[in-house]
Amino acid sequence: MDRRSALLGTGAILLAAGLVDQAHAVAAGVFEDVRRHGARGDGVAIDSPAINRAIEAAAKRGGGTVVVPAGRYLCFTLRLRDNIALVLSAGATIVAADPDTHGAHYDPPENYLEEQFQDFGITHVHNSLISGDGVSNVAILGPGMLHGLGLDREGPGDRWHGRAGWQSAAALGITPRALALRDEKERAPIGRANKTIGLMRCRNFRLQGFTILQAGHFGVIAHGCSNLQIEGLVIDTDRDGIDIDACRDVRIVNCTVNAPKDDAIVLKSSYALGRAMLCEDVLISGCKTSGYAMGSLLDGSYRPSDYLSPDKLGPLGRIKLGTETNGGFRNIRISDCICTNSRGILMGIVDGGTLEDVSVSGILLRDPVNHPLFVHHAARMRAPRGTPVGRIRGVRFQDVTVSGAHPRFPCGVEGIADAPVEDVIFRDIDIAAQGGGTREDAARDPEYRRETSLEVSYLGTLPAAGFYARHARRLTIRNVSLRTAAADARPVVALRNVDGGIVDGIASPMPPEAVLDSRDSRAVALGKVTRWGD
Repeated sequence: MDRRSALLGTGAILLAAGLVDQAHAVAAGVFEDVRRHGARGDGVAIDSPAINRAIEAAAKRGGGTVVVPAGRYLCFTLRLRDNIALVLSAGATIVAADPDTHGAHYDPPENYLEEQFQDFGITHVHNSLISGDGVSNVAILGPGMLHGLGLDREGPGDRWHGRAGWQSAAALGITPRALALRDEKERAPIGRANKTIGLMRCRNFRLQGFTILQAGHFGVIAHGCSNLQIEGLVIDTDRDGIDIDACRDVRIVNCTVNAPKDDAIVLKSSYALGRAMLCEDVLISGCKTSGYAMGSLLDGSYRPSDYLSPDKLGPLGRIKLGTETNGGFRNIRISDCICTNSRGILMGIVDGGTLEDVSVSGILLRDPVNHPLFVHHAARMRAPRGTPVGRIRGVRFQDVTVSGAHPRFPCGVEGIADAPVEDVIFRDIDIAAQGGGTREDAARDPEYRRETSLEVSYLGTLPAAGFYARHARRLTIRNVSLRTAAADARPVVALRNVDGGIVDGIASPMPPEAVLDSRDSRAVALGKVTRWGD
């Protein structure tokens, strides 16, 4: 690294930490101050042209640091360039302008596809408050804030052969964009934005130490990026917090994400890049997720959210792998996270692709509103014609503590008959549940859906107090403790159509003969059982 690059990198970090004087830094020629390019920071003037001029000025020098001093900067799209560090100083807030008040001047969406197997919001990134498309060696650093005040939360849905009335642009002899824009719902978002930070095909990217409030549909969404580090972000929003789609070599560490109405941290492998791509080599560690009312994380009140979601179960705010799964997932580690007042950790495959080699460990789950830990395989197949059904194999949950578990929703595995989930391990799991399951609950045969999305609320109350599995192979449940506040008539473990299983080291208030119900299963071994109080 040359001397100038070292100064730029070191200076940005020092400035973000408040350890150098901004005036001295600018006088030394190390930084581009956005005010020198005309930004006012008064919350009234539109400052995006000035900030974009500062970014371009730094880019023309081969790269540099762009400083946003304290102030309130009303902006449309900011466009990142190679070798740029954008520093949000203490007291600096970049605010997304409201198109209904200030005009629809965000960059238009790009990336129109012949078939769009994911929602509009996932497909495009130019229509963001801050966008990066194909850029490298970029950082956005705090401790300032991004406020998505004028961003949209909704948008058009998917467009593919599985939808009634779908037409092929190629068959009509027009471009995919022209076909999409025949739809009023596709025209309406032009000039508007629905995400705070949108990244596509970027490399060597760092997001560190800033806050995002009210982030629109997505706080951070990244497609096809590599070597992406997200560290120490605080996100308080009412849709998705951090979405990592078809990316490789990603680290999400020490982030706090409150997202009552959608996922807090979610990995995807969609078709937004026009082909199926793996999401792989991802670490999520030391993070805290929750589903409190938006804004109550930042103001410290932690107010309960009144959101019930379409299935009427309550807030979301969870860590998840899936929804879009075309490319699959590989080498994923989730460790040392705290999940509070939200849904549990959910992962699965529904659109083809393979999920394999996933590790979840060191998790504290408090008051989950649904299943604390769940693996789900289905065949929705929102994917190109001829895509084969996917696979799930090699998932390990270890050292997980759950308190306040809802009685209807144990941990679980739900596969499909023609593609069972393989090689899932639950080990060293401690669950404190409300209990109260009845004999009628124990006798239930949950609905089977082969063609469905990732959410599993359709299963209803499950016939187990601790663990339920159907259509699985080589399942291990070992060293598990279950405590219930009220007596529960269901077995600790209920297995249906499981081929090969080990259930060992179970501690619960139930007698040994009531621990396991393994009907319609084979090669299931029950090992040591301890009854509390014996």
